[in-house]
Amino acid sequence: MTQIDAAVVGTGPNGLAAAVTLARAGLRVELYERADDIGGGLRSEALFDKDVVHDICAAVHPMAAASPFFREFDLGTRGVALLNPEISYAHPLDDGRAALAHHDLDATCAELGPDGKRWRRLMRPLLDHSAGVVDLILSGGRSLPRDPIAPLVLSPRVVRHSTSLGGFRGEEAAALLTGVAAHAMGPLPSIASGAVAMLLGHLAHGSGWPLPRGGSVRIAEALAADITAHGGRFHTGTPVTDLRQLRHARTVFLDTSPKGFLALAASRLPTRYARALAAFRYGPGAAKVDFLVSEPIPWRNPAVGRAGTVHLGGTRAEMVRQEGLTARGVPTGEPFVLVTDPSVTDPGRARQGRRPVWAYAHVPNGDTRDPIALVRSRIERYAPGFGDTVIAQRAISAAEYESYNPNYVGGDIGAGAMTLTQSLLRPVPRLDPYRTPLRGVYLCSASTPPGPSVHGMSGYLAALSALRREFGVPRAPGLALSPAPLAPPRATR
Repeated sequence: MTQIDAAVVGTGPNGLAAAVTLARAGLRVELYERADDIGGGLRSEALFDKDVVHDICAAVHPMAAASPFFREFDLGTRGVALLNPEISYAHPLDDGRAALAHHDLDATCAELGPDGKRWRRLMRPLLDHSAGVVDLILSGGRSLPRDPIAPLVLSPRVVRHSTSLGGFRGEEAAALLTGVAAHAMGPLPSIASGAVAMLLGHLAHGSGWPLPRGGSVRIAEALAADITAHGGRFHTGTPVTDLRQLRHARTVFLDTSPKGFLALAASRLPTRYARALAAFRYGPGAAKVDFLVSEPIPWRNPAVGRAGTVHLGGTRAEMVRQEGLTARGVPTGEPFVLVTDPSVTDPGRARQGRRPVWAYAHVPNGDTRDPIALVRSRIERYAPGFGDTVIAQRAISAAEYESYNPNYVGGDIGAGAMTLTQSLLRPVPRLDPYRTPLRGVYLCSASTPPGPSVHGMSGYLAALSALRREFGVPRAPGLALSPAPLAPPRATR
């Protein structure tokens, strides 16, 4: 077998980001994917109707617009349009009330009454230093902040909202912030949820919570095209079950969970390191439901129908209770649910009166329940008659999600519990979390810093580490689109 510089196992966003970086540094790179299609959490598919595309995992992408990797890669120059809805996210309450996070901060504050000034004081400084705040959170703690004001703006807000998530007089503002914090998928409040609330909360009024026109797969296609244009090759339908399969590669990059790494190399790892990987904790699971519907969701409050993302969790108190139970492994009938009707933002996703609806519920890790009834009842609470619009539906329980993507252990789409320790030191405490004890083997999944979301930074930072250590390349390669035309990804079986 021909010798290569780097083999990447897994073609999720981080595996693709690592491969982009390595190939642009002039390395010969090959990628291995067990599924027939690349993309991992970026896959899209026509599930019920050949003309209607559903996002199988991620659908909304704040980090694809904001992360340092994607800012330089610049999806827009590659034909990927990131579309921002008028309302980034909405949080309906009972009796027809709803809290709305408009893309426009002024519009949001104007609707929050007495809490409008408090919301502005919370978000405006973060927006003024947005690039620095994002870079600080996504640096993986591996570099000094470029904007020295960013830590001074971010830190006190994270600390305050890691203990309270309060400070608002009305239910609307409190629910609006708590719903964003719940993206951390763990107990509320916490350091992790406070950081997530500040990060995603301010981006809703900045670079936004966009959806890629045509579906999430467009992001994967753009990354793959760049890899191919720089000499990379894809092997789809090719599972890697043992690292010895990759002996022809000088370096190996694993876009896998710690559990997956152990399965590939447990017998070769030092005992202490293997035990630390085995002790890695996974968070609550996601249970996914895809609907094909005949009309827009009939929200009781019509303004909710203009939002790109909708959080269904009730009041702040309800969400704190529910997320706490879920984190402790207690199944309930009222999970926190996220809903997206992509056609609100991307009208081309609706075809001949049919449109996709994407939804997932936070459930205990490994939950085997079919989530359809849970999700439908949560939507019906705020959108009576929704069930009458459903043409077809498909569910993936949290337990089944791991079968679909082994990185989602027990349905944990965050690739690891966002505890205080694991938010900072994942997957194990090491000066370089990407480098493993095996020579030339690097971890590059969301189980490494900076953690979950489609930002590409785990793959990018792992690639930079290897370029310095293994290949003597001290500087990061440029990521901007080169003048050469990009070809579609090559694949071999």
